Amino acid sequence: MRINPLAERGDIMSDTYDFDLVVLGAGPGGYVGAIRASQLGLKCAVIEKDKPGGVCLNIGCIPSKALIHQAETYMHRGDLVEMGIALDESAFDYGPVFKKSRNAADTLSKGVRYLLKKNKVEYIEGAAVLSGPHSVTVGGDRTITGRNIMIATGSRPREIPIFPFDGKKVLSSTDALMLEKLPKTLLILGGGYIGMEFAHIMSSFGVQVTVVEMLDRILPLADQDVVNVFRKNIEKRGVRILTSTKAEKMNLTATGVDLTIRSPEGNAEVLSADAMIVSVGRSTNIENIGLEGLSIKTERGFILVDEHYRTNVPSIFAVGDVINTPQLAHVAMKEAELAAEFMAGKTNHGKLDPATVPAAIFTEPQIASFGPTEAQLEASGRTYKKASFPYRGAGKSVAIERSEGMVKLLYDDTKGNRLIAAHVVGADAAEIIHELILAHHADLPLADVAEMVHIHPTLSEAIMEAGRTAEGWAVHI
Repeated sequence: MRINPLAERGDIMSDTYDFDLVVLGAGPGGYVGAIRASQLGLKCAVIEKDKPGGVCLNIGCIPSKALIHQAETYMHRGDLVEMGIALDESAFDYGPVFKKSRNAADTLSKGVRYLLKKNKVEYIEGAAVLSGPHSVTVGGDRTITGRNIMIATGSRPREIPIFPFDGKKVLSSTDALMLEKLPKTLLILGGGYIGMEFAHIMSSFGVQVTVVEMLDRILPLADQDVVNVFRKNIEKRGVRILTSTKAEKMNLTATGVDLTIRSPEGNAEVLSADAMIVSVGRSTNIENIGLEGLSIKTERGFILVDEHYRTNVPSIFAVGDVINTPQLAHVAMKEAELAAEFMAGKTNHGKLDPATVPAAIFTEPQIASFGPTEAQLEASGRTYKKASFPYRGAGKSVAIERSEGMVKLLYDDTKGNRLIAAHVVGADAAEIIHELILAHHADLPLADVAEMVHIHPTLSEAIMEAGRTAEGWAVHI
């Protein structure tokens, strides 16, 4: 028997409605929010018009990481040659690589459906439209009611009118993930994290890649020091990166794409390639879901929410890519958990603080960070100290031949060397940064990181030594 925790608060009982919570979208935010709400005793349903798992599992982070894993395996085939193993690369076929990425996506999508069933969340297929503060219409003729509704409809690749996607020569990130055959040459318009991950994947498989970025740097949200390490590495692998460069027009040819660009000096050049990926951000999926009919407020394409992820209609919540927070799967998951807990009457700390959210770029070397960059701290006028430690000082990085990288700490020396932010570039950066995030969450001084015994040899020793650098007693540098 389900117990509605809101009964004690005098709220409307769930038997007034079909469900306590109806979620639009079964992506990371939607399915996690529904499961968390169900764990807390609420009767829940998720409505999805496509596959369970949303963009992340089906056409985003999961298949792209499957491709990255295989790309790096292929890129390091030279390690086998050095062992005396003869390789015949003429038989290489990208088709099985694509199939593996789809298998990973399909497996996890089925896993989401299983998790929903296990947690007694009803899964409803169809396109949902808000029809009232407590109701949605599915498929145009079925009405489902809920005491609360959560919008978690996610986002899609942003399309530029002068560079429209055709799925063959002009590709969105989704199109690029669905390629079953690689182009020989590729243009990537946009040097953000998605663009650079594709540059990493494609160049690893031998594709000749050119990246065109309008800003004066790639990866504009990352700390400049770690970007410098990454850029040096990927350019050494043959990727051409053009910054401060404007893409002006495109012509489709019989064999591919001609892109006219304008250099920082004002010179025009035509770049030709078999295909072009346009990766210039994402657009929220908030059209045609009934926001206007309920006068739900939006701003610059995002739904406005309060500290508990409620819209201006108190019974309707929104999480994930549709609100103006970092468009990351783990952000959507946590926001959905916090919203579900609030609905169930569970006390939490309110809205997620973006400054504490980690982010990663799955290139080689990897980049992982949390908190402001050094440039952002400079601009804000906040006082800080910095300490860094090179990956090569951690013995394992040399042993595994992945010594390029660094751990950079930004900290407040007026408060016992407490972390403000951390930026890591190097092998497995996305795994090892979590120790620093925990130290930040727990408000630990860097002395605690420096003094904690770390296994030798591990890459995590670079974290320890960075802490020791801040404390003034690094050993291995």
